[in-house]
Parts: sequence; structure tokens; C-alpha cells
Amino acid sequence: MKTDAIFSEIFQEFPNFFFELIGKLDANPSNYEFTSPEIKQTSFRLDGVFSPLEEFPEEAIYFAEIQFYKDDEFYDRFFTSIFLYFSQYQPTNPDWYAIAIYDKRSTERNFPPRYRALQQPHLRRFYLEDIGDIEDNSLGLGIIRLVVENNKQATEFAKQLIGKAREELTDTLIQKKVVEFIETIVVYKFPNLSREEIETMLNLNLLKETRVYQEAKAEGKEEGKLENKLEILPKLVERGLSIQEIAELLELDTETIRKALE
Repeated sequence: MKTDAIFSEIFQEFPNFFFELIGKLDANPSNYEFTSPEIKQTSFRLDGVFSPLEEFPEEAIYFAEIQFYKDDEFYDRFFTSIFLYFSQYQPTNPDWYAIAIYDKRSTERNFPPRYRALQQPHLRRFYLEDIGDIEDNSLGLGIIRLVVENNKQATEFAKQLIGKAREELTDTLIQKKVVEFIETIVVYKFPNLSREEIETMLNLNLLKETRVYQEAKAEGKEEGKLENKLEILPKLVERGLSIQEIAELLELDTETIRKALE
């Protein structure tokens, strides 16, 4: 399974899962942008960076690396990439943390003594094998653990997560999004199975026939239509159309147009 890719998707779609994992529950994910920046003129690419938006210059930068195999040069590359990032992007944020995420403790190699000065103030290490049972953790941590769950237990664990999502998430659109993401992780873990077989294995074919799921699907389609309409607002304004004219053209109420323009 391409763990780098799936973790990029997790942190891109659900940045709050990252802050739950590192125990930074007071952080506001909406203050950050998650990217996977390329370090020019080198062979380095950071798995992910949570960089604060410009209006939050005092917030810390979090560099995240996913490491699921033994590598004696991991910390050399990690810290080198971070300092090259500083050189090329020149962030003004005063604090930064290097977040190393391992599948299990045995994967980590000995920490190089030459980086000892960076270890205490900046390095934070997390081992996914330490995440407990689903009953003891949040939905987000459970989804992260699913990535490293062995295939024999992954199906049952995914079903538990789907049940937890249906119980805890009252927003039907978010519930649908989370359930589909759990399904995507299982697809990564069982590449030889079709999407239909995965849905049957997780009982998702039954779930997708429920009224709540169908309503969420319909709401998602309507939201997509609205977003598409609002995307062309700037062009209509540039052409000199009034709010009333735009509302009639797009078949929307004037209040929706006014709020979007604000």
C-alpha cells in the first residue's frame, strides 16, 4: 500500500486528524495549509508541511514525515529537507517541529548523536502501533490506525469505524465523506479486489441504500451546483451586472449572491 499517498490524502482532507495524532488539541486546523513542497535542485521532497496561513505568523510550522521502513539515513534527509525548506521559502514563523510518524517502534533506527541539539526542542516521534482500540480513541485516530492494521483484522476494524462514524457524525455530508474515505483506505489495502467487492465486504452496499446516505448524496450534488455557479460571480460583476441581474441569471436569491460577494 502507498502509505505516503494515503497519509497525504488523510491530512489534506482531515487536517484535524494530524493534530489529534500529535496531541495538539488546541491547534486550529483552519489556520494551516497542508502541502507537499518540493525542494528545488535536490532529490528531496517533504511528505507534508502544515504551514500557517499568512495571517497567523506566530503559529508553529509542522514538518511531517511518514516512515514505514528501516532507513539509516532517515534523519539526515529529514533535517536536511527542513533546512533547505527554510532557505528556499524563508518562512517568518519562529517555531517549528519535525514530526516523524512510524508504523512501529522497531522501524526506527538509532538516532544520530550529531542531531542531539535538535532532538529535544524540535523532534516529535509517534508510533501508530501505540494507538489503542477504537473504543478508547477518536474516530480520527482510528482511521489513522486502519492504515497500518494487518489485513486479517482490517475489514472488521473498518466496519467498526463506519459504525462509529454513523453514530458520532450528525452532518450527513461529513458522514458520507468519512465513510467513503474509510472505504478508500481498504481499497488501498486490498488492491486485488474491485470497489464493488470492497463495498460488499464492508456492508456499504446496504449503507448506500439508506435514506440518510441518499440525502447526503443529493445534498452533495446540490452543493456542487451552487459552488459552480458562485465561481463565475467575479466575471459577472466585472461585466457590470447588478446583484439582481446576477441572481436572475443564476437562478439564486439575492441574499446568497450578496453573501458570496462579501
